[in-house]
Amino acid sequence: MTDIRETEPAATSPGASALRTAVERGLPTTIADLCALVRIPSVSWDAFDAAQVTASANAVAALVRDTGVFESVQVKRAGIPGGSGLGHPAVLATRAARNGRPTVLLYAHHDVQPPGQDADWESNPFEPTVRGDRLYGRGAADDKAGVLAHIAAIRALVEAEGSEFDLGLAVFIEGEEEFGSRSFATFLEENRDSLRADAIVVADSSNWDINTPALTTALRGNVTFRLTVRTLDHASHSGMFGGAVPDAMMATVRLLSTLYADDGSVAVAGLTSHDAPTPDYPVEQLRRETGLSAGVEPIGHGSVLSRIWSQPAITITGIDAPSVANASNTLSPAVSVRISTRVAPGQPAQEALVALEAHLRAHAPFGARVDIDDVDTGEAFLVDTGGWAVTETRSAMAEAWGVEPVDIGVGGSIPFIADLVRVFPEAQILVTGVEDPDSRAHSPNESLHLGVLKRAILSEAFLLGRLNDRSVD
Repeated sequence: MTDIRETEPAATSPGASALRTAVERGLPTTIADLCALVRIPSVSWDAFDAAQVTASANAVAALVRDTGVFESVQVKRAGIPGGSGLGHPAVLATRAARNGRPTVLLYAHHDVQPPGQDADWESNPFEPTVRGDRLYGRGAADDKAGVLAHIAAIRALVEAEGSEFDLGLAVFIEGEEEFGSRSFATFLEENRDSLRADAIVVADSSNWDINTPALTTALRGNVTFRLTVRTLDHASHSGMFGGAVPDAMMATVRLLSTLYADDGSVAVAGLTSHDAPTPDYPVEQLRRETGLSAGVEPIGHGSVLSRIWSQPAITITGIDAPSVANASNTLSPAVSVRISTRVAPGQPAQEALVALEAHLRAHAPFGARVDIDDVDTGEAFLVDTGGWAVTETRSAMAEAWGVEPVDIGVGGSIPFIADLVRVFPEAQILVTGVEDPDSRAHSPNESLHLGVLKRAILSEAFLLGRLNDRSVD
């Protein structure tokens, strides 16, 4: 079993010893509360039971309320733009700052991805199971552990400082992040005054490894859409007309191949890259962390991490076409695919969409008709690392983990951060998390390293302790 004891650093936060003791003492309760949340199958996708997301929100609200420090704790919904109903329930709690102290907004989400096939899991996805140092279950890492990191850090602050501390707190635990945060922007507008803060901690990212913390300073944006390629008004016999008539599958394969250069990198004019240094990350580590099969070579050019953090990427995530089991000797009239594009930091998502659409229309083979719909976009994000909140966070992480944190980019996207920046332009945004490279978020056998959870809680407790002793600049 991995040794998860902390190394005592030289510099200490206000009340560090008491906070450390409180986190240690509260860890069994924290893990038990996390397990209770994991047992609630709060999948926010339309095909799943929305009542479970409501049950999850109510359970989170009870945990927040039981800290005893908030003036208001509510379960609230907001409208989805376009008049398509209300989003899933979120938890909103507020506590006003006192004596000139800052206010910190703590964000996480309580909804989870679908579990996929039960056969792919080594244990029931909604029955939390400890094996070694890891807790397995859907949402154990992404992001119910983020929820509990906030709760446990507040509990530790209360135990160390008492419930009358001066730091202002707001807690926003979203219920539909895994389904596109459809009502997020509306929720921000409707609750702007309650959510206003000097610093925002988004606990929904990862760490460098189980022994090294990370502060996420760059996130790629995203552009996803359905591409439909049509060449025929109706299906025809492949033997009778094959060789003269291009079918939609042939045209689609030819068209999709134009998206990539020979080395597998993106070959779409107008999609840009971001120039930033990256830590050393050997190909062997990439193989180990991704399960890249033996003999399969990585794609792209530049450092491995620049390909993941700073360059665009295009993935075909789904296809509507005749299945192998139902295949017949037919020329397909139309084929649809789902295209997911990750946009490099620094490029607006709409600009990337225009480039993609122009490329696909210009390269459609044989005069095939190309239709693009069901479009979703999210903006990339670059953190301003010059603020006092970043400095305090790095110090708190170094103290909790015993090593200096690493600034990382993330290949995935958290599009709602752009909404936070738009609504609260003066707030300093800190993207942290409880995951590690082996967490397998969104995949079967998702798991949380319990040592990472402990150190993440301690980092946030130290941060809250530091900010409780700090006046607003």
